[in-house]
Amino acid sequence: MPDNASPDNATGSTAEVTATGTAEVTAAGIARLAGVGRAAVSNWRRRHADFPKPVGGTETSPAFALREIEQWLRDQGKLAEVPLRERVWQQLVGHPAGTATALRQAGAVLLLVHERPAVWQQLRTAADDAELTGVLPAMLDAVLAARLGPEHPVRGLTREALAPSAALVRAAGDLAAADGAPQAYTFLLGRHLDANPRQYTLTPPGPAALMAELAASAGPLGSVLDPACGAGALLTAAQERAGQATGDGSDGAGVTASQAADAPVTLHGQEADPDLAALTALRLALNAPGAPVRVRAADTLRADAFPDLAADAVLAHPPFNERNWGHDELAYDPRWEYGFPARTESELAWVQHALARLRPGGTAVLLMPPAAASRRSGRRIRADLLRRGALRAVIALPAGAAPPNGVPLHLWVLRKPGGGQPPAPHLLVVDTADLATGTPAGRDRPDWQSVRTTAVEAWQTFDREGGIEEQPGVRRSLAAIDLLDDDVDLAPARHLPPPAAAGGPAELARVRERLTATLARTTELTPRPAPADTVPEPAATARRPLTTVGELARSGALVLRAGGAGTAATSGGTTLPMGATPSEGGREPGDAPAVLTDHDVLGGGAPSGALPEAPASGPAEEAVLLREGDVVVPVLGGGAVARVVDEATAGAALGRNLTLLRPDPAALDPWFLAGFLRGTANTRQASSYASTATRLDVRRLHLPRLPLAEQRRYGQRFRELADFEGALRLASRLGEQLVQGLHDGLTEGSVAPD
Repeated sequence: MPDNASPDNATGSTAEVTATGTAEVTAAGIARLAGVGRAAVSNWRRRHADFPKPVGGTETSPAFALREIEQWLRDQGKLAEVPLRERVWQQLVGHPAGTATALRQAGAVLLLVHERPAVWQQLRTAADDAELTGVLPAMLDAVLAARLGPEHPVRGLTREALAPSAALVRAAGDLAAADGAPQAYTFLLGRHLDANPRQYTLTPPGPAALMAELAASAGPLGSVLDPACGAGALLTAAQERAGQATGDGSDGAGVTASQAADAPVTLHGQEADPDLAALTALRLALNAPGAPVRVRAADTLRADAFPDLAADAVLAHPPFNERNWGHDELAYDPRWEYGFPARTESELAWVQHALARLRPGGTAVLLMPPAAASRRSGRRIRADLLRRGALRAVIALPAGAAPPNGVPLHLWVLRKPGGGQPPAPHLLVVDTADLATGTPAGRDRPDWQSVRTTAVEAWQTFDREGGIEEQPGVRRSLAAIDLLDDDVDLAPARHLPPPAAAGGPAELARVRERLTATLARTTELTPRPAPADTVPEPAATARRPLTTVGELARSGALVLRAGGAGTAATSGGTTLPMGATPSEGGREPGDAPAVLTDHDVLGGGAPSGALPEAPASGPAEEAVLLREGDVVVPVLGGGAVARVVDEATAGAALGRNLTLLRPDPAALDPWFLAGFLRGTANTRQASSYASTATRLDVRRLHLPRLPLAEQRRYGQRFRELADFEGALRLASRLGEQLVQGLHDGLTEGSVAPD
C-alpha cells in the first residue's frame, strides 16, 4: 500500500551473508564504503589487476567478499576504517532473521536510547552479551508500551530473538551516540527502503506535505489518521506541519503557536504488513517527540483498528485498483453511508472509510487515481458525496507526482457533514497538471512550489468564501447540481475552460511574425550547391586514412564519458556535480543542473531533464557536466545525430543513453568531429542490433585523418548545416503553434473567421 508492500529481507541490499557465513557486498555497497560513485568502482575493476574477484551475484550485478574488499580498500589508501553507519547496515542485512526483523530490533534499541538514555548507559557498560540480551526484552517492552501504547506492532523482541543480536544492539547504541537516535534510524530505514524499490511504493515528500497543508487549513490538527500508512510519509508530514505552525506562530488559519502547542497532534496509523507497521511506528516515535503515536498492524477495511476514532483529519494514499478489498464480506458495513462500492471501486471504499473516521467538520485528503473521478461504476457514490456536501475539491496533480509516475493523480478533499455547517452546494476543481519543470510534462519532476501555491491558495479561498474566481485552465467553482448528470464525471480537465487560444489574437500575431522571420532566415541558410569542379574523386575519398573514436580516445585526442550518473543533493545539501563551480550556469552552491536528455538531443531542444534526488542514506553522486565544444551522441535508436554543446547548454548534466566526446582543441575540431559522426554509412557500420533496439558503439565510429586546418574547413560547413537544421526545427514548431492556436481560436470564438 503506498509506502509499502511485502518486504524482502535481502533482495536489493548492498551487502548480505551467504549460507557459508561470508559477508558479500555489491558494487553499490563498495561505492558507499569508499564514499565514491559507482563509476569509480567500475574503473577500479578495470584498472587494478589485484581488485578482488566476484564470489557470487550475476554477471551484471556481481557480489564480492566484504572482507577482501575492505582489505583492498585499506591497501589502496581508499578506506581507513569502515564507517560506523556502514558497519551497522552490514549487520542488519547479514542478520540471520532478515533485514526487516533486525531493523525492528535496532529501532527498538534506538528508541530506548532516545527515551531513557540513563538506563541504556547503565545497561551498556555493565552487561556482557548474554546478560544484555537477557534483560533487554523487558526494558524494550516497557519503553514501547509507554511510547506506542500496549497494542503496538513492534513484537517478537524476546530473549531468543535477541540472542544473535548483541553486536547489532551495541552498534546501534554507538550509532545513536554518534549521530542521534532519530537520525540513525532515519538513515537505516531510508537505506532499507532504497534497497528494495520494487517492494515499496512510497509517497514522495511533495504530495505528502501538500496533503497535510490542505488538511490543516481549517484549524489545528489534534488527531490525524492514515489508514494505509505504509512507511509513514503522510503522518510524518502532518507532524511536521504541526511543528511549522508552532514555529511560525500561526498555522495559517488564525491559530497561535501557544494554541497549537498545548495539545500535540496524535498520530494514528494502520498498515496491513506487520513488519512495515512496526518500522513505521518506530519512525514516528523517534521523529515526533511528544506526539502520541498509535500504529496498528491489520487490514484496515476488514479489521478496522480505530472504530471509535473521530479524527480532525484523515490523510491517505490508498492502494489502487484492488479487487480483493473485502467486497463480499463487507456488504452491510455501516461505513458505506454513501453507497456500497462495486468490487472495482476499492478507492471509494477508502473514501467512505476516511469520512467515517472523521469528526463532524473534519477534513480528509486522499491521493486518488484519475479513473476514480469518472468510472461509471462509481457514479452513484460520487453523486451522493456531492449532494451531501462531503466532496469539496478535486485537484489534478502533474504526472510524476507520485507512483505510478506516468499518471496525473488527483487529490480529493472531503469534509464530513455536520458540526452545524450547511451542505456545501459547490465543488472546487483545480488542474495543476501543466506545472512541470520541463516539457513534455511527465518526463521531469513537478515544480512543487508552483503546484503547492496554486492548490493551497485555491482551496483556502474556496473554503473560506464558498466560491472562487474562475481562472481558465487552472481553477473553477462548480455548482454540485450541474454535475449530477448520467456520468457524474469530476475530472477537472473536463470542466475547466481552456486558456485563451495560444494567449489570444495578440500572441498569435507575434507567433506569425516570428514564423515569417524564421522562414526568411531558413531561405538565407539554405545550403549552397557544391560546384561540380570541387567534388573530390571517389577514388581519392576512398584512399583517405581513417581512424576510430576509440583510437582517438586512447591517444588522448578526446575523452569519452557515458551519461546517466549523478544525483541531486537533498534539500539543504551543498554537493555540486563533478566539475561544477558555484557560479556555473548561474547556479548557487547545491543547486542541481538541468539534464540534457536523449530527447533533447534528438529534437534539438534545451536541457529539460532533472537529476534524481540522492537517497537519504547516502551522499549525492557526481554528474558529468557539459562544456562548450563537447560533442554529444545518442547511443540508442539507430539514428545519425551528433550535437555540439554551445554556451547556452554548457553546465547541464549528461543524461542517460548519451555519450560525451570532449575533443582536444589542439587536435580535433568539434564541428568536424560531429559532422563525420553523423554520416549514415558511419553509424550503420558502428551499430549493433538487438531484438528490440539498435545500439551505437561510439568507439567504432570512423573519422578521416586530416590536418587541423582542413578539419576546420569541414567544420565550418557542418556548422552551417546545423544552423539550417535549427532554423527548420524552429519554423516547424512555430508553424504547428500557429495552426493549433488558430484552430482553437476559431472553435472557441476568440478569433473571427474573416
